[in-house]
Amino acid sequence: MRTIRILLAFLALAIPVTLFGQVSLSISVGPPALPVYEQPICPGDGYLWTPGYWAYDDSVSDYYWVDGAWVMAPEEGFLWTPGYWGWGDGGYRFNEGYWGPEVGFYGGINYGFGYSGEGYEGGRWDNGHFFYNRSVNNVDVARNHDVYEQPISNRNESRVSFNGGTGGIEVRATPQQEAATRQKHVAPVAAQTEHAQTARANPELRAASNHGNPPVATNVKSEVVNDHQVTTAPKQTVEPSRSSEVGVSTEPRVEPQAKQSENASSRSVNHPNDLAPLQHPAPTNSGNDRADKKYQKQQDNLIAKQNQERQSLQVKQDSEHLQLSQQKASDSRAQQVEQKHQQQTQQLSQKHATQQQTLQSRQPQPKAQKQQNRPAEKP
Repeated sequence: MRTIRILLAFLALAIPVTLFGQVSLSISVGPPALPVYEQPICPGDGYLWTPGYWAYDDSVSDYYWVDGAWVMAPEEGFLWTPGYWGWGDGGYRFNEGYWGPEVGFYGGINYGFGYSGEGYEGGRWDNGHFFYNRSVNNVDVARNHDVYEQPISNRNESRVSFNGGTGGIEVRATPQQEAATRQKHVAPVAAQTEHAQTARANPELRAASNHGNPPVATNVKSEVVNDHQVTTAPKQTVEPSRSSEVGVSTEPRVEPQAKQSENASSRSVNHPNDLAPLQHPAPTNSGNDRADKKYQKQQDNLIAKQNQERQSLQVKQDSEHLQLSQQKASDSRAQQVEQKHQQQTQQLSQKHATQQQTLQSRQPQPKAQKQQNRPAEKP
């Protein structure tokens, strides 16, 4: 039986997300209500919020809570459509979330932080940059420079976590949302899968243990804006607006806060989230358009890969922190783990710096500079 389950799991992973949208497991009782929790601060540009949800572990016949997380979008311009539980054929089935160019149907569930039941109002892509709506996101303008502030228009106060059935949200997909489900999709990335696996292994996150009130992770205490947690940030000097011209952005860039104190700038880096966001280098202009585009694509792929490695290490370290808390580990043990995390983070940072240097050494050079670098011909 175990072998059969493993084979079925591999077969499931091999099915494209466009075809594998619904988990075949059917549950007779819907999941608990969504808990109210704080959103951790966004670690840097390019990260999108993926809200928390109730998943199901058939090995223990119980729901478990998967906390929300900031995740690097797998492709520029992609948005996250959350998964949701829906009633059908006498039971509740989970419809997997996915990445795509538009946000599709997610059951009308109010996941918060811009996911109010229809679409996404937490931010938008513009000219290759993701702009964050500060009214529903916990962002630090020292890390996220592309921000705007716009109150959400749809105030859905429900915390119901499933669609249809007794007590469920009675909303159906619009034609536009149905069309979005047929677009190009990308399945949850590795960091999301590892995050869910970590939650599944934690007994405290099971509904039977927490009675629908899981010990959700919180990284910051913030003021309340629109029933969501956001940090205080400097006021913008320009009101956000959409440009009427195609390809022209009039979104305000909020300037970073004033110079930080020496203690803030010299703080130790123990975890990937403590590292400065990876920066895209300025576009090259060697005169060879094809070579420049190829190099830019290599840079984008490398940064995307490095961000995924950061996320994976952060998930692993968060899991070890949780184990220490559950085991009520001593201060000395906790210090040893922190030292190990610091070493892991430094090694990863050094590895990434070396990779960047190697790639930059292959940067296309202008023709004039190439001629200067050529060795002089012998007479």
